[in-house]
Amino acid sequence: MDEAIHPDERHPAEFWHALDDGRLQCDLCPRDCRLHEGQRGACFVRGMADGRMVLTTYGRSSGFCIDPIEKKPLNHFYPGSNVFSFGTAGCNLACKFCQNWDISKSRDMDRLMDQASPEAIARSALAHHSRSVAFTYNDPVIFYEYALDTADACHALGLQTVAVTAGYIHAAPRKAFFAKMDAANIDLKGFTEDFYQKLTGAHLQPVLDTLAYVHHETDCWLEITTLLIPSHNDSDAELRSLSAWVANALGPDVPLHFSAFHPDWKMTDVPPTPASTLSRARKIAQDAGLHYVYTGNVHDAEGGTTYCPSCHHALIVRDWYEIRHYEITEQGTCPRCNSTIAGRFGKYEKPFGAHRIPVRITAS
Repeated sequence: MDEAIHPDERHPAEFWHALDDGRLQCDLCPRDCRLHEGQRGACFVRGMADGRMVLTTYGRSSGFCIDPIEKKPLNHFYPGSNVFSFGTAGCNLACKFCQNWDISKSRDMDRLMDQASPEAIARSALAHHSRSVAFTYNDPVIFYEYALDTADACHALGLQTVAVTAGYIHAAPRKAFFAKMDAANIDLKGFTEDFYQKLTGAHLQPVLDTLAYVHHETDCWLEITTLLIPSHNDSDAELRSLSAWVANALGPDVPLHFSAFHPDWKMTDVPPTPASTLSRARKIAQDAGLHYVYTGNVHDAEGGTTYCPSCHHALIVRDWYEIRHYEITEQGTCPRCNSTIAGRFGKYEKPFGAHRIPVRITAS
């Protein structure tokens, strides 16, 4: 946790308090890191400098790209639109299976070569005709101040905001954070405390609390992703428990994405997730009463299609991140039976497609 914090990296951070022994406790996430002068937290980007908590990555990014919104994944938030995406470095979880480990586990701040103010990000997103800006690639919770300032800049220009997060955050910062997010995809990485402790270094209950809070207490549109790892969180029993919790605690209209694991970071000895596992998980979730269940990271047309929960008509047919067919009305209803489809919809224009376009912007 020790590494010198350069004066140029010291942006004031919120949510901390001083301890009697001279240390500071970070109150942003349930890790509750207690730091001496010059120390960084487990996330590596928040630390104690000159007797206060600072964020060391404000205004610096690991890269900017324009992505399809379906890649977040968000299937019910203005489908077919493009989203201006960026992240920083570090993470407050320690997932042994991390699929973005080169960014989230980075201890090399020199990789943050792209610098931009919140206002510059918003202007660039608008210039690239993006409908929204996503805080992604690593968890935006840990660059809280940068994310929220950028959200304000985006809203000032009529852009919407998206958080892709593990949801590991305390109640007070959670309230302010999700008040400024228009949509979120939150990882529910497994459904046992044992899985969370052993494979993520975190706890399950704070994530469940965040999911329930976002869905019931905010206007932020919510979708959930669970990465299925063979022999670790893919048993029928765990999938039934997870699906039943989503159905009962959140309701049947919250989209649930099951995605395929590929060997990475500290779990290269685990095989990739078979497509059959995702199909099995999808059926279990549907049997639990969930209306919108998707598969990801595999070629599965049925698992990528949005069906009307009332008449079962195929409303959005997807092939990976490409939309092949679209029928939902601007009002968000099924044209066949007029049932409301949960989500955020509007005028459907030419879809962005599966492109991924890197972007460089100025720091001002």
